[in-house]
Amino acid sequence: MDQGIISMRYAKALMSFAQDKGTEDVVYEECGTLSSNFVSYPNLHVALENPILSSGEKYKLICAATVKDGDMDATFTDFVKLVLKNRREHLLQSMCLSFMDLYRQSKHIGVARLITAVPVSEKVANRIRNSASSMLHARMELHTEVNPSLEGGFIFDINDYRLDASIATQLRRVKQQFIDKNRRIV
Repeated sequence: MDQGIISMRYAKALMSFAQDKGTEDVVYEECGTLSSNFVSYPNLHVALENPILSSGEKYKLICAATVKDGDMDATFTDFVKLVLKNRREHLLQSMCLSFMDLYRQSKHIGVARLITAVPVSEKVANRIRNSASSMLHARMELHTEVNPSLEGGFIFDINDYRLDASIATQLRRVKQQFIDKNRRIV
């Protein structure tokens, strides 16, 4: 079976289970934390795929990656135990990402990412979030990143659209225009 199909089935089951329990907001946050830890710590995937580790050790590892202090939500705990029982832990990140997509669709939440050369203030970030929210008629999640290689300007990704107004991109375009013009001359 395709990994995407399996992940989506588990995510839909988790969504249905969480909605029945009324804990989908908490599960969404825990899925977000776990999926970001998969990105931050690539060895987490390696550890979960290790056949030597027992299910209990893998469960403890997932708990530590999900909540730093305290306990996981009971709904998410039951879900993780089911995933470990069925030996699908290698798909856990995909399941979390699929659940997050389903949650955003059900709650009408858009996702935007703002990449700038220097950090932006919270006031500016809130203004951008509110503007995008009113344009899309949906609640917005805005993630900001700092990338000094942009040299100035910004890159704004919203859902599947990108607005690239960075200095680095503009310089590349000018350079490409000069190269194309010189090719025609020669």
